[in-house]
Amino acid sequence: MAKPSTSDTYTLAAPDGLSLDRTGFLELYYFMALNRKLEERLGVLYRQNKVVGGLYSSLGQEACSVGSAYALERDDFLAPMIRNLGSLMVRGVRPLDVMAQYCARAISPTRGKDLNVHFGWVDRGLIAPISVVGALVPVMTGVALEMKMKNKKAVALTYLGDGGMSTTDFHEGMNFAGVLRLPFILIVENNGWAYSTPTRLQANVADLFTRAPGYGAHGEAVDGNNVLEVLDAVRRARRRCLEGGGPVMIEARTFRRKGHAEHDDAGYVPREERAHWEKKDPIDAYRRYLLAHGVVDSETEIQEIDTRIVAILEDAANEALNAPFPDPSIARENVYG
Repeated sequence: MAKPSTSDTYTLAAPDGLSLDRTGFLELYYFMALNRKLEERLGVLYRQNKVVGGLYSSLGQEACSVGSAYALERDDFLAPMIRNLGSLMVRGVRPLDVMAQYCARAISPTRGKDLNVHFGWVDRGLIAPISVVGALVPVMTGVALEMKMKNKKAVALTYLGDGGMSTTDFHEGMNFAGVLRLPFILIVENNGWAYSTPTRLQANVADLFTRAPGYGAHGEAVDGNNVLEVLDAVRRARRRCLEGGGPVMIEARTFRRKGHAEHDDAGYVPREERAHWEKKDPIDAYRRYLLAHGVVDSETEIQEIDTRIVAILEDAANEALNAPFPDPSIARENVYG
Protein backbone atom coordinates (compact mmCIF):
# COMPACT_ATOMS: atom_id res chain seq x y z
CA MET A 1 0.00 0.00 0.00
CA ALA A 2 1.31 3.46 -0.90
CA LYS A 3 2.52 5.64 1.96
CA PRO A 4 -0.15 8.05 3.20
CA SER A 5 0.32 11.76 2.81
CA THR A 6 1.55 13.71 5.82
CA SER A 7 0.01 16.99 4.62
CA ASP A 8 -3.44 18.33 5.46
CA THR A 9 -4.51 17.76 1.86
CA TYR A 10 -5.30 14.17 0.94
CA THR A 11 -2.79 13.30 -1.78
CA LEU A 12 -2.73 10.19 -3.93
CA ALA A 13 0.41 8.25 -4.70
CA ALA A 14 0.74 5.64 -7.42
CA PRO A 15 1.97 2.23 -6.23
CA ASP A 16 5.50 1.33 -7.31
CA GLY A 17 5.57 -0.33 -10.71
CA LEU A 18 2.04 0.64 -11.72
CA SER A 19 1.73 0.48 -15.51
CA LEU A 20 -0.95 2.69 -17.05
CA ASP A 21 -0.97 4.85 -20.17
CA ARG A 22 -2.57 8.28 -20.50
CA THR A 23 -5.78 6.80 -21.88
CA GLY A 24 -6.03 4.56 -18.84
CA PHE A 25 -5.50 7.44 -16.41
CA LEU A 26 -8.23 9.47 -18.11
CA GLU A 27 -10.64 6.54 -18.33
CA LEU A 28 -10.37 6.00 -14.58
CA TYR A 29 -11.43 9.61 -14.06
CA TYR A 30 -14.22 9.31 -16.63
CA PHE A 31 -15.75 6.25 -14.98
CA MET A 32 -15.49 7.64 -11.43
CA ALA A 33 -17.06 10.93 -12.49
CA LEU A 34 -19.73 9.09 -14.49
CA ASN A 35 -20.49 6.95 -11.43
CA ARG A 36 -21.01 10.00 -9.23
CA LYS A 37 -22.90 12.15 -11.72
CA LEU A 38 -25.19 9.27 -12.65
CA GLU A 39 -26.09 8.79 -9.00
CA GLU A 40 -26.68 12.53 -8.63
CA ARG A 41 -29.03 12.45 -11.63
CA LEU A 42 -30.83 9.44 -10.20
CA GLY A 43 -31.19 11.36 -6.94
CA VAL A 44 -33.05 14.11 -8.79
CA LEU A 45 -35.33 11.53 -10.43
CA TYR A 46 -35.95 9.93 -7.03
CA ARG A 47 -37.08 13.23 -5.51
CA GLN A 48 -39.37 13.71 -8.52
CA ASN A 49 -40.96 10.31 -7.74
CA LYS A 50 -39.74 8.90 -11.03
CA VAL A 51 -37.58 6.19 -9.47
CA VAL A 52 -39.56 3.11 -8.56
CA GLY A 53 -38.41 1.63 -5.24
CA GLY A 54 -35.23 2.56 -3.37
CA LEU A 55 -32.07 4.32 -4.47
CA TYR A 56 -28.65 3.37 -3.15
CA SER A 57 -25.64 5.66 -3.29
CA SER A 58 -21.90 4.98 -3.32
CA LEU A 59 -20.85 8.59 -2.72
CA GLY A 60 -17.19 8.49 -1.71
CA GLN A 61 -16.65 4.85 -2.70
CA GLU A 62 -16.31 5.29 -6.47
CA ALA A 63 -12.61 4.38 -6.50
CA CYS A 64 -13.37 0.88 -5.17
CA SER A 65 -15.78 0.01 -7.97
CA VAL A 66 -13.90 1.61 -10.83
CA GLY A 67 -10.37 0.59 -9.85
CA SER A 68 -11.30 -3.05 -9.22
CA ALA A 69 -13.34 -3.51 -12.40
CA TYR A 70 -10.75 -1.73 -14.54
CA ALA A 71 -8.08 -4.19 -13.37
CA LEU A 72 -9.96 -7.19 -14.78
CA GLU A 73 -9.61 -8.70 -18.23
CA ARG A 74 -12.34 -9.45 -20.75
CA ASP A 75 -12.77 -13.13 -19.82
CA ASP A 76 -13.03 -12.46 -16.09
CA PHE A 77 -16.37 -12.51 -14.28
CA LEU A 78 -17.61 -9.77 -11.99
CA ALA A 79 -20.65 -9.65 -9.71
CA PRO A 80 -21.46 -6.14 -8.46
CA MET A 81 -23.54 -5.20 -5.46
CA ILE A 82 -26.20 -2.49 -5.58
CA ARG A 83 -23.68 0.33 -5.05
CA ASN A 84 -21.10 -0.75 -7.63
CA LEU A 85 -22.33 1.43 -10.48
CA GLY A 86 -18.78 2.22 -11.49
CA SER A 87 -18.07 -1.47 -12.01
CA LEU A 88 -21.06 -1.75 -14.32
CA MET A 89 -19.96 1.25 -16.38
CA VAL A 90 -16.45 -0.16 -16.79
CA ARG A 91 -17.95 -3.43 -18.05
CA GLY A 92 -19.97 -1.63 -20.71
CA VAL A 93 -23.36 -0.99 -19.10
CA ARG A 94 -24.83 2.29 -20.36
CA PRO A 95 -26.26 5.04 -18.14
CA LEU A 96 -29.50 4.58 -20.11
CA ASP A 97 -29.69 0.95 -18.96
CA VAL A 98 -29.34 2.01 -15.33
CA MET A 99 -31.82 4.90 -15.52
CA ALA A 100 -34.42 2.81 -17.33
CA GLN A 101 -33.93 0.06 -14.75
CA TYR A 102 -34.43 2.38 -11.77
CA CYS A 103 -37.47 3.93 -13.44
CA ALA A 104 -38.96 0.49 -14.29
CA ARG A 105 -39.27 1.18 -18.02
CA ALA A 106 -39.84 -1.43 -20.71
CA ILE A 107 -36.46 -0.73 -22.34
CA SER A 108 -34.55 -1.63 -19.17
CA PRO A 109 -32.41 -4.79 -19.01
CA THR A 110 -35.15 -6.60 -17.06
CA ARG A 111 -37.96 -5.01 -19.13
CA GLY A 112 -39.26 -3.32 -16.00
CA LYS A 113 -39.66 -6.50 -13.96
CA ASP A 114 -36.98 -5.77 -11.39
CA LEU A 115 -35.40 -2.59 -10.09
CA ASN A 116 -32.10 -0.80 -9.39
CA VAL A 117 -29.18 -2.85 -10.77
CA HIS A 118 -30.68 -6.33 -10.44
CA PHE A 119 -29.57 -7.53 -13.85
CA GLY A 120 -26.62 -9.33 -15.37
CA TRP A 121 -25.18 -10.14 -18.77
CA VAL A 122 -23.21 -13.36 -18.77
CA ASP A 123 -21.81 -12.63 -22.22
CA ARG A 124 -20.21 -9.50 -20.74
CA GLY A 125 -18.93 -11.34 -17.69
CA LEU A 126 -21.54 -9.73 -15.42
CA ILE A 127 -23.38 -11.81 -12.83
CA ALA A 128 -26.52 -10.16 -11.45
CA PRO A 129 -26.49 -8.82 -7.88
CA ILE A 130 -28.35 -10.62 -5.11
CA SER A 131 -30.13 -8.54 -2.46
CA VAL A 132 -29.25 -10.99 0.31
CA VAL A 133 -25.98 -9.73 1.78
CA GLY A 134 -23.14 -12.21 1.37
CA ALA A 135 -24.99 -14.49 -1.05
CA LEU A 136 -22.79 -13.55 -4.00
CA VAL A 137 -19.68 -14.99 -2.32
CA PRO A 138 -20.60 -18.69 -2.77
CA VAL A 139 -22.08 -17.92 -6.19
CA MET A 140 -18.84 -16.40 -7.42
CA THR A 141 -16.72 -19.14 -5.87
CA GLY A 142 -18.82 -21.44 -8.05
CA VAL A 143 -17.93 -19.35 -11.08
CA ALA A 144 -14.27 -19.50 -10.03
CA LEU A 145 -14.55 -23.29 -9.76
CA GLU A 146 -15.70 -23.41 -13.38
CA MET A 147 -12.71 -21.31 -14.40
CA LYS A 148 -10.37 -23.75 -12.67
CA MET A 149 -12.06 -26.93 -13.92
CA LYS A 150 -11.96 -25.69 -17.52
CA ASN A 151 -8.41 -24.37 -17.20
CA LYS A 152 -9.51 -20.88 -18.16
CA LYS A 153 -7.13 -18.00 -17.52
CA ALA A 154 -9.80 -15.98 -15.74
CA VAL A 155 -10.91 -15.01 -12.25
CA ALA A 156 -14.19 -14.30 -10.49
CA LEU A 157 -14.59 -11.14 -8.40
CA THR A 158 -17.32 -9.80 -6.18
CA TYR A 159 -17.85 -7.28 -3.41
CA LEU A 160 -18.96 -7.31 0.22
CA GLY A 161 -19.35 -4.72 2.92
CA ASP A 162 -17.77 -4.96 6.36
CA GLY A 163 -21.15 -6.03 7.75
CA GLY A 164 -21.45 -8.81 5.19
CA MET A 165 -18.43 -10.53 6.72
CA SER A 166 -20.73 -11.60 9.56
CA THR A 167 -22.92 -13.70 7.29
CA THR A 168 -22.84 -17.47 6.89
CA ASP A 169 -22.55 -17.21 3.11
CA PHE A 170 -19.31 -15.28 3.46
CA HIS A 171 -17.74 -17.95 5.67
CA GLU A 172 -18.91 -20.87 3.56
CA GLY A 173 -17.87 -19.26 0.29
CA MET A 174 -14.41 -18.21 1.48
CA ASN A 175 -13.75 -21.61 3.03
CA PHE A 176 -14.79 -23.34 -0.20
CA ALA A 177 -12.53 -21.05 -2.25
CA GLY A 178 -9.62 -21.60 0.10
CA VAL A 179 -9.88 -25.39 0.24
CA LEU A 180 -9.99 -25.66 -3.57
CA ARG A 181 -7.52 -22.79 -4.14
CA LEU A 182 -9.93 -21.10 -6.51
CA PRO A 183 -9.17 -17.98 -8.62
CA PHE A 184 -11.53 -15.84 -6.56
CA ILE A 185 -11.13 -12.20 -5.49
CA LEU A 186 -13.27 -10.63 -2.79
CA ILE A 187 -13.31 -6.85 -2.33
CA VAL A 188 -14.43 -5.98 1.20
CA GLU A 189 -15.58 -2.36 1.07
CA ASN A 190 -14.97 -1.41 4.68
CA ASN A 191 -16.78 1.89 5.15
CA GLY A 192 -16.98 1.55 8.91
CA TRP A 193 -20.73 1.04 9.07
CA ALA A 194 -23.14 -1.82 8.37
CA TYR A 195 -26.22 0.32 7.91
CA SER A 196 -26.23 1.97 11.38
CA THR A 197 -23.94 -0.52 13.15
CA PRO A 198 -20.29 0.54 13.46
CA THR A 199 -17.77 -2.12 12.50
CA ARG A 200 -16.23 -2.14 15.97
CA LEU A 201 -19.49 -3.52 17.40
CA GLN A 202 -19.56 -6.54 15.14
CA ALA A 203 -15.91 -7.50 14.69
CA ASN A 204 -13.25 -7.49 17.42
CA VAL A 205 -10.39 -7.10 14.95
CA ALA A 206 -8.85 -3.87 13.75
CA ASP A 207 -7.88 -5.24 10.35
CA LEU A 208 -10.60 -7.21 8.58
CA PHE A 209 -8.19 -8.60 5.99
CA THR A 210 -6.42 -10.59 8.74
CA ARG A 211 -9.33 -13.04 8.60
CA ALA A 212 -8.20 -14.21 5.16
CA PRO A 213 -5.47 -16.69 6.27
CA GLY A 214 -8.08 -18.58 8.30
CA TYR A 215 -9.64 -19.61 4.99
CA GLY A 216 -6.35 -20.30 3.25
CA ALA A 217 -6.57 -17.01 1.37
CA HIS A 218 -4.19 -14.12 0.93
CA GLY A 219 -5.35 -10.87 2.53
CA GLU A 220 -4.29 -7.25 2.34
CA ALA A 221 -5.63 -3.76 2.93
CA VAL A 222 -5.63 -0.83 0.52
CA ASP A 223 -6.66 2.79 0.59
CA GLY A 224 -10.12 2.43 -0.92
CA ASN A 225 -10.16 6.11 -1.90
CA ASN A 226 -7.07 5.76 -4.07
CA VAL A 227 -8.24 4.34 -7.40
CA LEU A 228 -4.65 3.60 -8.44
CA GLU A 229 -4.00 1.57 -5.32
CA VAL A 230 -7.21 -0.42 -5.77
CA LEU A 231 -6.36 -1.06 -9.43
CA ASP A 232 -2.86 -2.25 -8.57
CA ALA A 233 -4.07 -4.52 -5.76
CA VAL A 234 -6.60 -6.27 -7.97
CA ARG A 235 -4.09 -6.68 -10.78
CA ARG A 236 -1.69 -8.34 -8.36
CA ALA A 237 -4.49 -10.46 -6.92
CA ARG A 238 -5.45 -11.59 -10.40
CA ARG A 239 -1.89 -12.67 -11.18
CA ARG A 240 -1.69 -14.52 -7.90
CA CYS A 241 -4.93 -16.37 -8.60
CA LEU A 242 -3.87 -17.40 -12.11
CA GLU A 243 -0.55 -18.67 -10.78
CA GLY A 244 -2.41 -21.05 -8.47
CA GLY A 245 -2.05 -18.98 -5.32
CA GLY A 246 -5.69 -19.36 -4.32
CA PRO A 247 -8.27 -16.73 -3.35
CA VAL A 248 -7.49 -13.17 -2.35
CA MET A 249 -9.38 -10.90 0.03
CA ILE A 250 -8.77 -7.16 -0.36
CA GLU A 251 -10.01 -4.84 2.37
CA ALA A 252 -10.66 -1.46 0.75
CA ARG A 253 -10.85 1.15 3.50
CA THR A 254 -13.26 3.87 2.48
CA PHE A 255 -16.43 5.66 3.58
CA ARG A 256 -19.91 6.04 2.12
CA ARG A 257 -20.95 9.65 2.65
CA LYS A 258 -24.68 9.00 2.36
CA GLY A 259 -27.01 6.72 4.26
CA HIS A 260 -27.95 3.14 3.49
CA ALA A 261 -30.47 4.40 0.94
CA GLU A 262 -31.81 7.74 -0.24
CA HIS A 263 -34.41 7.79 2.52
CA ASP A 264 -31.73 7.42 5.25
CA ASP A 265 -30.08 10.65 6.41
CA ALA A 266 -27.34 8.71 8.29
CA GLY A 267 -27.86 10.82 11.38
CA TYR A 268 -26.16 8.10 13.42
CA VAL A 269 -22.76 8.92 11.84
CA PRO A 270 -20.75 11.48 13.87
CA ARG A 271 -20.32 14.78 12.04
CA GLU A 272 -16.56 14.78 12.55
CA GLU A 273 -16.27 11.37 10.90
CA ARG A 274 -18.20 12.54 7.88
CA ALA A 275 -16.11 15.75 7.69
CA HIS A 276 -12.88 13.73 7.85
CA TRP A 277 -13.86 11.61 4.86
CA GLU A 278 -15.18 14.53 2.84
CA LYS A 279 -11.61 15.84 2.82
CA LYS A 280 -10.52 12.48 1.37
CA ASP A 281 -12.89 12.57 -1.60
CA PRO A 282 -11.49 10.07 -4.16
CA ILE A 283 -12.48 12.06 -7.24
CA ASP A 284 -11.17 15.41 -6.00
CA ALA A 285 -7.90 13.74 -5.01
CA TYR A 286 -7.59 12.04 -8.38
CA ARG A 287 -8.18 15.32 -10.22
CA ARG A 288 -5.27 16.79 -8.25
CA TYR A 289 -3.16 13.76 -9.13
CA LEU A 290 -3.82 14.14 -12.86
CA LEU A 291 -2.77 17.79 -12.74
CA ALA A 292 0.21 17.30 -10.45
CA HIS A 293 1.65 14.49 -12.57
CA GLY A 294 1.08 16.14 -15.94
CA VAL A 295 -1.51 13.66 -17.20
CA VAL A 296 -3.58 16.72 -18.12
CA ASP A 297 -2.26 20.21 -18.75
CA SER A 298 -5.10 22.11 -17.15
CA GLU A 299 -8.44 21.90 -15.39
CA THR A 300 -10.04 22.61 -18.76
CA GLU A 301 -9.31 19.07 -19.98
CA ILE A 302 -11.00 17.62 -16.91
CA GLN A 303 -13.96 19.97 -17.26
CA GLU A 304 -14.40 18.82 -20.85
CA ILE A 305 -14.82 15.24 -19.59
CA ASP A 306 -17.35 16.44 -17.01
CA THR A 307 -19.30 18.34 -19.67
CA ARG A 308 -19.40 15.28 -21.90
CA ILE A 309 -20.73 13.17 -19.03
CA VAL A 310 -23.49 15.66 -18.25
CA ALA A 311 -24.63 15.58 -21.88
CA ILE A 312 -24.62 11.76 -21.92
CA LEU A 313 -26.69 11.62 -18.75
CA GLU A 314 -29.19 14.22 -19.95
CA ASP A 315 -29.80 12.27 -23.15
CA ALA A 316 -30.11 9.03 -21.17
CA ALA A 317 -32.60 10.56 -18.73
CA ASN A 318 -34.75 11.93 -21.53
CA GLU A 319 -34.79 8.61 -23.37
CA ALA A 320 -35.55 6.63 -20.22
CA LEU A 321 -38.39 8.89 -19.10
CA ASN A 322 -39.93 8.94 -22.58
CA ALA A 323 -39.87 5.14 -22.74
CA PRO A 324 -43.09 3.27 -21.90
CA PHE A 325 -43.71 1.20 -18.81
CA PRO A 326 -43.83 -2.56 -19.51
CA ASP A 327 -46.94 -4.14 -20.96
CA PRO A 328 -48.72 -6.16 -18.23
CA SER A 329 -49.01 -9.06 -20.68
CA ILE A 330 -45.29 -9.89 -20.25
CA ALA A 331 -45.46 -10.12 -16.45
CA ARG A 332 -45.20 -13.91 -16.37
CA GLU A 333 -42.56 -14.26 -19.08
CA ASN A 334 -39.15 -15.55 -17.93
CA VAL A 335 -40.34 -15.80 -14.34
CA TYR A 336 -39.37 -18.89 -12.38
CA GLY A 337 -41.35 -20.29 -9.50
